[in-house]
Amino acid sequence: MPLPNPFTLFSRRLYLRIWLAMVGSMALLMLAAAGLVCWRIARNAQPFVPPAREVLLRDPAGELLLRGQATRLPGAPGEDVAFRIESDTGQSFTLQIAPRSEHGDRPGAPNRSPAAFWTHSFDFLWPLGFVSLLMAVGVYPVIRRLTLRLEALQRSVQKFGEGDLSVRVSEQGRDEVADLAHQFNAAAERVETLIAAHKSLLANASHELRSPLTRMRIGLELMGGERPSPALREEILRSISELDQLVDEILLTSRLNAREADVGTMEPVDLIGLTAEECARVDARLDAADPLEVRGIAKLLRRALRNLLENARRYSTGPITVVLQRHPDYAEVRVCDRGPGVPVNQRGRIFEPFYRLPGTSEREGGVGLGLALVRSIATRHSGAVHCEAHAGGGACFVLRLPLHPSG
Repeated sequence: MPLPNPFTLFSRRLYLRIWLAMVGSMALLMLAAAGLVCWRIARNAQPFVPPAREVLLRDPAGELLLRGQATRLPGAPGEDVAFRIESDTGQSFTLQIAPRSEHGDRPGAPNRSPAAFWTHSFDFLWPLGFVSLLMAVGVYPVIRRLTLRLEALQRSVQKFGEGDLSVRVSEQGRDEVADLAHQFNAAAERVETLIAAHKSLLANASHELRSPLTRMRIGLELMGGERPSPALREEILRSISELDQLVDEILLTSRLNAREADVGTMEPVDLIGLTAEECARVDARLDAADPLEVRGIAKLLRRALRNLLENARRYSTGPITVVLQRHPDYAEVRVCDRGPGVPVNQRGRIFEPFYRLPGTSEREGGVGLGLALVRSIATRHSGAVHCEAHAGGGACFVLRLPLHPSG
């Protein structure tokens, strides 16, 4: 397994980048201070003390006055330099030499005037201040670049909260700020989609509600206070049933769009048994060999199968066939009819809410939410649904659902 690249890790973690910037700044400051301290120590350090050496003291005539071993005595900087001389005769002498005068008026005395103090302090502090200034200038663009991205995210969130649902932010970078921008964009996209879907749902629902209400109003007006005829009574009952179905599917669609809504408990579902019950309602032929068990919400899966079968019954002019197949990771339900089929360019749109094929709304009935509900239910179960052509004419609706682990 390859080791992670540390540079990639640092580039993706904002806190590491800030931490490294601060640690690097402190390290530079400490190195600068340590260098200055070492320089001052080296400048004021005692010179190298050599071992004892032989000393010869002669008078102007060249006569030897003193012969012995000289050893330098320790002393503080700025004090007299002292040597101890042990002569050959056993006598001990001390030789003191005044230090060189640099600034003071008295030889050997350190200069303790205020001006000298500030001069020495300035010599120590100006390099440290210069390094600190360089650090401040160098770190500012890095921090400012990070904060600019946060400010852009803040402005976008404010605009989004004010009602501009189309606002998005740049996802530049690979750190936490970029991930936060990505999460915001994803959430904004989902909110905008949900609101647009609800607006479309309400607009189409209001339009669809007018048709059965209009038929009921016309029927009541035709009655004129008399007992309704069987045909008129049937029309009114059909309109009431259509209204009830429309309201029911609108409510279910809204609950499925809200992911947090409780629509049932996930449990193992016998797909063959459930499909057989729904096939019996519309006299469809079931073709299934192996037992199939999926994990899902039974009432939602039943609703999806019923909508597919009702859709096939509405358009088919021949037998309806349902085929169940097992695949390695999913179960497949194929509902095939012998109707007019679905054009290729319409096979994706028929799963949109309230969308019907041209010319079929009044003739074939329905409210246009059945297939949209099937797609929502499939998505809720981490599955999918699509439409394809049926060999020999007609359409096949293919519903795929993940298998239960024990199925």
